[in-house]
Amino acid sequence: MPVHVNSDDASTQLPEIQGYRLLRLINHGGMSTVYLGEQLALSREVAIKVMMPQALADEVSRRRFENEVRTIARLEHPNVVRIHELGRTRDGLPFYTMPYLSRGHLGQRKFVDEQGIPDEAKVRETAHALFAALEYAHSRGVVHRDVKAENVLFDEAERPLLADFGIALRRGFGPRVTAAGMAVGSTAYMAPEQARGEEVDGRADLYSLGVVIWEMLTGQLPFRAADALSMAVMHAQDPIPKLPPHLRHWQRFMNRALAKNPDQRFQDVTQMRGAMDAIRPRRQFPQLMRVTAALRKKRVARALAVAAVASAIAVTVGTSVGLFDRSSDGEFFRADTQPASPAVSPAVTVRADPTEAMLEPLPEAPLQRTLERARAQLEQRKLTAPEGDNAYATALEAWHADSTNPEVQQVIAAVTDAIAEELVRNLGEGNDTRARDYYMRAQNLARQTGGTGAGALTRLQERTTQTLQARMEDAVERFDRKAAQRTARVAKDFGLPAAVTRRFTAQAEEIPRQGQTMPGDPARGVFREGEDGAIVIGRRPVDRGDYGRFVEATRRASSLCRERVSPLRMLAPRDWKSPGFEQGASDPVVCVSMADAEAYARWYSAQTGHRYRVPTASEARQVASDISGRNVSLWLRDCGRTCVQRQVGGPSWRSKQLMRPLDADRGYDDVGFRLVREL
Repeated sequence: MPVHVNSDDASTQLPEIQGYRLLRLINHGGMSTVYLGEQLALSREVAIKVMMPQALADEVSRRRFENEVRTIARLEHPNVVRIHELGRTRDGLPFYTMPYLSRGHLGQRKFVDEQGIPDEAKVRETAHALFAALEYAHSRGVVHRDVKAENVLFDEAERPLLADFGIALRRGFGPRVTAAGMAVGSTAYMAPEQARGEEVDGRADLYSLGVVIWEMLTGQLPFRAADALSMAVMHAQDPIPKLPPHLRHWQRFMNRALAKNPDQRFQDVTQMRGAMDAIRPRRQFPQLMRVTAALRKKRVARALAVAAVASAIAVTVGTSVGLFDRSSDGEFFRADTQPASPAVSPAVTVRADPTEAMLEPLPEAPLQRTLERARAQLEQRKLTAPEGDNAYATALEAWHADSTNPEVQQVIAAVTDAIAEELVRNLGEGNDTRARDYYMRAQNLARQTGGTGAGALTRLQERTTQTLQARMEDAVERFDRKAAQRTARVAKDFGLPAAVTRRFTAQAEEIPRQGQTMPGDPARGVFREGEDGAIVIGRRPVDRGDYGRFVEATRRASSLCRERVSPLRMLAPRDWKSPGFEQGASDPVVCVSMADAEAYARWYSAQTGHRYRVPTASEARQVASDISGRNVSLWLRDCGRTCVQRQVGGPSWRSKQLMRPLDADRGYDDVGFRLVREL
């Protein structure tokens, strides 16, 4: 790890700060200078951090910095270095004071011995302290932005403390750059998005902490470059290096901790800490590792090196076989001792040949068991339930075990496709709440796995859009305004493009409301919602012109028009063409029977592609008729005393009765009909 040598140059001019006596320079960086000083009122040593003029070039940036320091000063945690006081030097430069921790920083400590073997227990202990500090800060909206070895200090109890929140930001403030345009932070530890000057969140701190853990494990940084710009480029573009063989059990953790894309990293401290705690150290052979390292270091002759290594291997393996020579269940090798044969010296123990045991199939890996469990849950359609036994949760478990495994990615895609099927089915059946739950699960699965299964998620979105479009078309066709409005609202919850949701909303608004006149209806029909669905009740009766086209097309014979008994009228019978009084083409047709009216409704339905019929009495009462010329009554579907008779509704020029039964097989010169369109 790099060691920073503190300057004690007595000739360095120390700033003047009221209430403090500055003793010497401790450290100097591009943004600030740290001094050892004495707080006169309390006679205690403190570290005083004075910001450089170029770091805060104007009064606005200085005041903003001071406001941020006040926020940081509120952090009270055992693993966070406290801020005592905030102020300005005599020259007007902002400063703040902290406890002086004389036991140095993490960069001055070694976690790796001469043979390159790290003290993993100490690494984990230190990492846990930093996890606790960052979790506390993040929960209060503070992002550190400069997590590095030099900012991890140790107190007298050897407790690690995270320091230098001075460039930290509360979330929501956006990126900060220096006057020279360089992103704030140390590029050796800096997340790619932070180096680009983008807005960052706590995941940038977790990236930097990953670099610190790498450094503790290996004794060096994952990327090394000659200058800060080259270092930042390596973090942004170069693949994550491979750890040495004896640290391969950390590789999967590092691949996620140092992922270039924040969405593919650990999303919070809890995830990262849990993943580290799940790392199980591999069985090591320290004696073999140390002999090999010593031989490599001394560069002895090849033959001697091979002999020494072989000797060490023999000793180690012999010891291992002895360790595993036990009768308990789960043993590695079972090497039963055989009785000595007469030809063998009694001092020699003969062991069974372990070849057969070595050729036995290896136990199934935990990841494979997880994948098989997920596939079984998919077959059983246990997608998101029951809790703890569903494909969604198991797929996430597999991804956390090995996010780069192709089989894991295939399972995630399969889970997403299965969720899409259930989502579409529920959307089609109108179970919007359940469908919304499936949609959120699919989105969360993609988010938590860093976009794994993106193709399946795209297919889900396409199928969702198609299903909602079909729902809207059906609602429009049925003139179901409520269903159309519900579909338009649901579309917003399922991520449909804004243009589609706007179109849905417009289509819903075009459907007439209860009691509105149907646009474009020749009978000026009124929209109504009945028990059996929506209908349009025509205001205008069928006129002579329309009925004439029906007769011409169907060759239907005219019904006898029943009149009052009169010798003259019996000698000159009437029909719809000659009802006994003058009528124009737009006047209501009369002298038609109920059978004529029903026949016309069937013909007109075939001509228009819609469903028409004669209204019932209750439907007719909802909408008054609009009759030109002589007032006429209108046929209704309701039976009279028997169904040989049908009711006619409304007064006519012959009768003032509102409802009367008439024989349905005859026409009347004061009775016409109107139609209802079923939607």
